[in-house]
Amino acid sequence: MAFSRIAFAASTAPAAVEALRVLTARYGQVAREEADVVVALGGDGFMLQTLHETEALALPVYGMNCGTIGFLMNAYQPGELPARLAAAEEAVINPLRMRAVGVDGTVHSALAINEVSLLRAGPQAAKLRVIVDGRVRMEELVCDGALVATPAGSTAYNYSAHGPILPIGADVLALTAMAAFRPRRWRGALIPKTAVVRLEVLEAAKRPVMADADSRGSVREVASVEIRSEPGVRHRILFDPGHGLEERLINEQFV
Repeated sequence: MAFSRIAFAASTAPAAVEALRVLTARYGQVAREEADVVVALGGDGFMLQTLHETEALALPVYGMNCGTIGFLMNAYQPGELPARLAAAEEAVINPLRMRAVGVDGTVHSALAINEVSLLRAGPQAAKLRVIVDGRVRMEELVCDGALVATPAGSTAYNYSAHGPILPIGADVLALTAMAAFRPRRWRGALIPKTAVVRLEVLEAAKRPVMADADSRGSVREVASVEIRSEPGVRHRILFDPGHGLEERLINEQFV
């Protein structure tokens, strides 16, 4: 598919700012509302920011790495960009929807492309009750925190917490604990993508917990968090041929 109208976006990193100058001088710049594609210049954090900002436009996003890890990005090469865009492979991912209820009754909703996480916000470990589709699966999980990750986010925080890497087409989510104390060696679970996961905070006053969706603003002092996949939102990510998200997820398990 040909993409003739490109909207460039760049992080504040010096390399990304310089790339923006070079690419807009060569290929021009249009508003996102008029674009066929968005090209994000930066690292994975900026890619997630761009995906969130453009979710209502249903535009494909092609990232070029001007940051550090760049798991969601393609290599930065200023030449032949239209040809690279035309040949790119598309991966479609659905985010998670977080509904967090505070101890004061306030409700906070957010979308997460990588993961929804709960983290202890005090000196003592968190105590959580794990409920899946209305059924209590674990009465008490004592840990530093827990998260639910998408396949796209399974190599991020989830993997650092020793959670599994999930194939991009898998219809499952990863439920992973951080530093589980009881059960001491609980390694998490795979949850159907259609499931609703509810994490209830036990002893919330004594053991405060905060919730976060893709590190986009923490909700402090939560009483419960409900997490589900959001099929109504589709993020379209473009990758160079042979370097798609599926290949990256497989390759990550052998490094």
